[in-house]
Amino acid sequence: MSLWKKTSVLAVSALTALAVTACAKPGSPDAPKQPSVLELLASDLKGSLQKTIETTDKAESVAVTAEGTAAGQKVSMQGVMHLGDPVKLEMSTTGPDGTPVIVRMIGAVCYVEVPEAQRSGLGGKRWMKLDLSAMGAQAGMDFSKQFEDVDPTKQIKTLLATEGVTVVGEETINGARTVHYTLTAPVATYLGQLDAETRAGAEKEMAKQGVKEITIELWVDEQYQPRRVHMIMGAMNDLTVNYTDYGKPVNIETPPAAQTGDLAEMLKGLPTGN
Repeated sequence: MSLWKKTSVLAVSALTALAVTACAKPGSPDAPKQPSVLELLASDLKGSLQKTIETTDKAESVAVTAEGTAAGQKVSMQGVMHLGDPVKLEMSTTGPDGTPVIVRMIGAVCYVEVPEAQRSGLGGKRWMKLDLSAMGAQAGMDFSKQFEDVDPTKQIKTLLATEGVTVVGEETINGARTVHYTLTAPVATYLGQLDAETRAGAEKEMAKQGVKEITIELWVDEQYQPRRVHMIMGAMNDLTVNYTDYGKPVNIETPPAAQTGDLAEMLKGLPTGN
């Protein structure tokens, strides 16, 4: 269940079109050539980020794939995200034994589909749920805030507040023409964009893993949509996330209560060991 928390979803994008000079008529020989969208993407970083926020805010859904490593584990996931309130996410991956696993997030509640062969031992339940906000309250952290980082809009806002983003150049990603951005920042700069509760837990984990700086690469298309993000956090994370099919209808529902068991309740009273 920890894999979903590592799918960090981050991205950056583009500036609104510049107005033609007031004294020149559009299409006239004296009218200045209007820059292309790709040129605009590279011309004003902060304007580009703000435009991307506006565009992504209007998107209702996006398809997501994630490949790489997170917390030392190999990650290979694909699925869809509903960018509403709350954010909903459904991803499919493969368990350690090769069994397909579906993880569904509804807000701060995580649902993991139980393999059919194991359901009889769980009273026939198809899903196990874990309320991350309740778990965080017990641990003194708000884990639901960490899930919000999957929302690309929140990630763009973090980048907008961070200095040092530069343009690498134009590249084609999954058939879409994009502008490639990169940012390398000290851990302290990244942590400064998080709320106090989330920052405390993230800072502790990064210190434990020896992470000193974070590198983020971002690719944005001509519709001001994030297409790819690559994030490196030392030896802790090296993850690439691709975004496709913006606005394609998705249906991510809360599993029926009758088919769902509460993992936290099941774990109560079990020996924890020394």
